Amino acid sequence: MVNKLLCKEQDSLLRTLQIINENARGVVFVTNEDKKMIGLVTDGDIRRLLLDGVQLDEQIGAHVNRKFAFARNTDNVQDIARKLDDRVKIIPILDQSDQVIDFYEIGNKSYVPVAAPSLKGNEFKYLTDALLSTWISSKGKYINRLENEFSEYCGTQYGIAVSNGTVAIHLALVALNVGPGDEVIIPDLTFAATINAVLHCGATPVIVDIDEDTWCIDPAKIQKALTSKTKAIIPVHVYGTPCDMGAIMSIAQDKGLYVIEDCAEAHGAEFEGKKVGSFGDISTFSFFANKIITCGEGGICLTNNSELDKRLRKLRDHGMNTSKRYWHDEVGYNYRMTNLQASIGVAQLERIDEILERRNEIKGQYQTIYQNCKEVVFQNKPKYDSKTVVWLVCALIEGKDRDEMIEHYKSEGVELRPFFYPLSAMEIYAKYAPEPCPVTEKISQKGINFPTYNELEKKHFNAIEKVLK
Repeated sequence: MVNKLLCKEQDSLLRTLQIINENARGVVFVTNEDKKMIGLVTDGDIRRLLLDGVQLDEQIGAHVNRKFAFARNTDNVQDIARKLDDRVKIIPILDQSDQVIDFYEIGNKSYVPVAAPSLKGNEFKYLTDALLSTWISSKGKYINRLENEFSEYCGTQYGIAVSNGTVAIHLALVALNVGPGDEVIIPDLTFAATINAVLHCGATPVIVDIDEDTWCIDPAKIQKALTSKTKAIIPVHVYGTPCDMGAIMSIAQDKGLYVIEDCAEAHGAEFEGKKVGSFGDISTFSFFANKIITCGEGGICLTNNSELDKRLRKLRDHGMNTSKRYWHDEVGYNYRMTNLQASIGVAQLERIDEILERRNEIKGQYQTIYQNCKEVVFQNKPKYDSKTVVWLVCALIEGKDRDEMIEHYKSEGVELRPFFYPLSAMEIYAKYAPEPCPVTEKISQKGINFPTYNELEKKHFNAIEKVLK
């Protein structure tokens, strides 16, 4: 583990930043050719160097802090711990020849957030490349790569990158001419972006209840909510679980309705062997920082329809005529993604299988921790043929006060998050639910999200298990 904290004095600032990014501790110990430690550098030091005009290709050895706290391998733990404070949180442990053999850090009460991005691949490399190319706005090779590579990953023909997941839904609705007088069926258990996008285009959302096992929209409730004004359905693959797309597509085809898949929380999930996002007329994804893969902020629309692809691109770019620059045929939007954002997304996509595998491992670790705790009930696999992915590890709390549990964990430095409130429970949306949604109400009150990110370590799980005991 200590090797992840080491860099050579001949290494460039760029390479040093990459090492800091990979070790996720904000510091590197700099060694000379004899492997002796000569100083340390923090991420803050590098930011200040860049602001002072130091170039990324300069060697780090000329800029190290040579006055640093350290301990010897002969020191006892109490003496080492006394060298740490609010300012110094990690120190190297040196042998008698000044070589780094270990490190000591404050970790007795570390904060464990619900989510954090994993940026240990080519993110910094591609971001730097985009920055140095000067293509930092809405054109550039990384936008093209993200659109092409993500659509290929999901099994669709076209990808249209946008500035965030919410505008992706709005753009999809507008591209399908959904507007005043139209009704759009949505689930009660979802983030507010889903219903807000419907309202932004002037249509009427119709909130329906969810299935008790999958927590996704209930096809039977969709069928019951249909009227002559229904124009579209937005199934949400909530918390990484695919909706029953077979039943939903059957309803849509029978009634001539559009389907917009909201896949914000389900990158890589599958229904009957096909990736979610490949079923609807248009699908939308979010690349917000807490999602499975991220651009920091961003989103994408996917489609197999060439005409919809053209319309989505036109509306995204101010409604400008594609063959007559600065000539606008209709009112559009500035919903474009930047090349800088896309560069991070491309690097993330390269690692999506690794990220998903790690998240599955994390879920398995939680199931082990809580295996003898009958109050924590994890979700069962859907009865239909599907592959669920882990956005956030989810469970229902039975027989205990869920909110009291959240506060208790919070007091010990562990963030737990409750499920989304039912849309129908909020005053501004309640009128859009024609019937009560008792399943959503029950699941929402019991549901909890555990910390889920790739850099969770044994010490974090130990802290979580300690709180449980």
